[in-house]
Amino acid sequence: MKCPFCGYEESKVIDSRPTDEGERIRRRRECITCTKRFTTYEIIESVPTIVVKKDESREVFDRTKLFNGMLRASEKRPVSIGMLENAVTEIETVLQNSLDREVTSEYIGELAMEKLKAIDEVAYVRFASVYRQFKDINTFMEELAKILSEK
Repeated sequence: MKCPFCGYEESKVIDSRPTDEGERIRRRRECITCTKRFTTYEIIESVPTIVVKKDESREVFDRTKLFNGMLRASEKRPVSIGMLENAVTEIETVLQNSLDREVTSEYIGELAMEKLKAIDEVAYVRFASVYRQFKDINTFMEELAKILSEK
């Protein structure tokens, strides 16, 4: 494993432990040259899920992209990184367990909004406003009304 600090290509594993119900292995490594420590994650390689975007283009599902979008919606809110990581992992599991190898970006967006709604309603509204491309304040108010009526 290449050291992110000095670029040397050999390191030693100091500690390994499973995460995410055994789906991944977290490894603490130490560079043989600079002796700095870093963390790597090992996951099972699977058949990729293809995301069909609104313009009909296709790209491989990227959990980091989903996580970053949810993180932006959760800025300055009492939402921990762990909560978002768990939500993204749950969404990824739903996608992998699906028999469909191609899913729409709309479907992923709906799953993300569902998870954010359960975590933090403000983050949900922020994500929905970008995802659903609210055109004006009335659209925004309609979404808020839906949340209030569900309570």
